[in-house]
Amino acid sequence: MKEKLQQIREKAIAEIEGSDGLDRLNEVRQAVLGKKGELTAVLKGMKDVAPEDRPKVGQWVNDTRTAIETIMEEKMKKLEAEALRKRYEAEKIDVTMPAVKHEKGNLHPVTQVRNQLIDIFASMGFEVYEGTEIETDYYNFTALNTPQDHPARDMQDTFYLSPEFLLRTQTSAGQIHVMEAKKPPIKIISPGKVFRSDDDATHSPMFTQMEGLVVDKGITLCDLKGMLDELVKKIFGKETTTRLRPSYFPFTEPSVEVDVSCFQCGGCGCKLCKGTGWIEVLGAGVVNNKVLEGCGIDTNEYSGFAFGIGIERIAMLKYGINNIKLLFESDLRVLKQIDD
Repeated sequence: MKEKLQQIREKAIAEIEGSDGLDRLNEVRQAVLGKKGELTAVLKGMKDVAPEDRPKVGQWVNDTRTAIETIMEEKMKKLEAEALRKRYEAEKIDVTMPAVKHEKGNLHPVTQVRNQLIDIFASMGFEVYEGTEIETDYYNFTALNTPQDHPARDMQDTFYLSPEFLLRTQTSAGQIHVMEAKKPPIKIISPGKVFRSDDDATHSPMFTQMEGLVVDKGITLCDLKGMLDELVKKIFGKETTTRLRPSYFPFTEPSVEVDVSCFQCGGCGCKLCKGTGWIEVLGAGVVNNKVLEGCGIDTNEYSGFAFGIGIERIAMLKYGINNIKLLFESDLRVLKQIDD
């Protein structure tokens, strides 16, 4: 029995010394000292030892276990120290190296312009109305004086979801909801996404508009002109002016296209304004009486003006972006250059 214990001890010590990691050391522990280990098997066989020899054999077993555990503990400490050294080596930091620069993010150009416009109109007393992107044909067209056979419907290549529902082609639908729910005086802006089947360097199937509506007593085209003059000065600079050109929209009469004096060349003529000194920025007009009457507003007492701003267009002009696709590709080389 003593010789067997000596063999177990020598074998265990050799395997402990040869262990190259904590996992291997644990395997040796289980093979020798575990429930099914060699030394444990000797203890289970004590019932076969003569009673007078049991104390002596028990002492040999305990001495063997103590010797193995002592060597195993020493080996474990060495392996743990080596593992810690390797970890420190792998995770060490060179404090003389320059710190990693974390770039500061900024809002998307369209979001920046949207927020600027909201702030400007809020300072003029406008409230913000958020409409829905899915509209009915009635609110998107019919209530805005656009009958079923009207050519204006062809101008906007609508995405229909069903004969009744569609993705709104303009935020103008919001003014109908507001006028039905609220009686004059009304002074609101309605920003949001709109959708049209149109795609080139200056147009996108999805883009952002901001509708504006003012309804009150005695509102004229002069009020619209004065408001627009204030708007473009705050967006493009104090020297910027506006001009109105006759146009057509079914929901306004008279209707106008609004140009601003070129803020890059001061009106002298350049590539941006194509040599004209003027840049078209939005459409507007006096709200058609049919639209007001359809919402239950007395046109003998009230009148109003409305305007629609393409926010991507304003962003492209303000920040010198020549292709609308750059606003949708999320290329950080472009976007990080723009931070008002």
